[in-house]
Amino acid sequence: GRVEFGRDYKNKRRIIVHPLDESMEPIEYLIPKGKHISVQEGDVIEKGEFILDGHPAPHDILAISGVEELAAYLVNEVQDVYRLQGVAINDKHIEVIVRNMLQKVEVTNPGDSITLPGEQMDRSEFDEINAKLEAQGKTLATASPVLLGITKASLQTRSFISAASFQETTRVLTEAAVAGKVDELIGLKENVIVGRLIPAGTGGMLQRIRGEAQRRDEKILEDQGGVTVEASAPEAEVAEAAEGTA
Repeated sequence: GRVEFGRDYKNKRRIIVHPLDESMEPIEYLIPKGKHISVQEGDVIEKGEFILDGHPAPHDILAISGVEELAAYLVNEVQDVYRLQGVAINDKHIEVIVRNMLQKVEVTNPGDSITLPGEQMDRSEFDEINAKLEAQGKTLATASPVLLGITKASLQTRSFISAASFQETTRVLTEAAVAGKVDELIGLKENVIVGRLIPAGTGGMLQRIRGEAQRRDEKILEDQGGVTVEASAPEAEVAEAAEGTA
């Protein structure tokens, strides 16, 4: 919209943003006179653009500009701290943390799913629910992204073993026991804790192949009216598939 300075109040400056779409109402901001304003009268600004100096609230960036803009902002802010000390660090290390902070979504419209409005869940779990609804021709659920702090993000991971190793061990294990949770050992941390190989590199690829083969066998047995059993691909088949994907 277009920036216009209105009549000042006693201790505040009045800025009015007139949307370029005339059907929309102008938006008014009251800014303390001590703040430095980075826009001038008549400037045209875009959605999410800063109009004064300072650090914006991350939740506001998420609500206005979306996940990608927030992720870029968080990475740049952390990198600025390292650059001031003359340290060069790859973005991917920070992006791993930011991804975990943005792993949750909040259901806004459950559609034909069994979820509830306001319920928070992993983005991957939400995508799985929508994929099943789409395959059945039902109404999809909608959700908005949620920003979590690093402590809360660690405690709300899908793996209760990983969460229990971080903080509040008694509470996490008690809730997992009451709910009858089963840890699928998908991540790195929980596999290290129980003494298994981490699902990364060659080991991760073979694990995914075995998982796909097991799900395929279970589906075949289910279609044939048989009983689902713990099945895995023969080692020769796994090795052959691994060579084919190498």
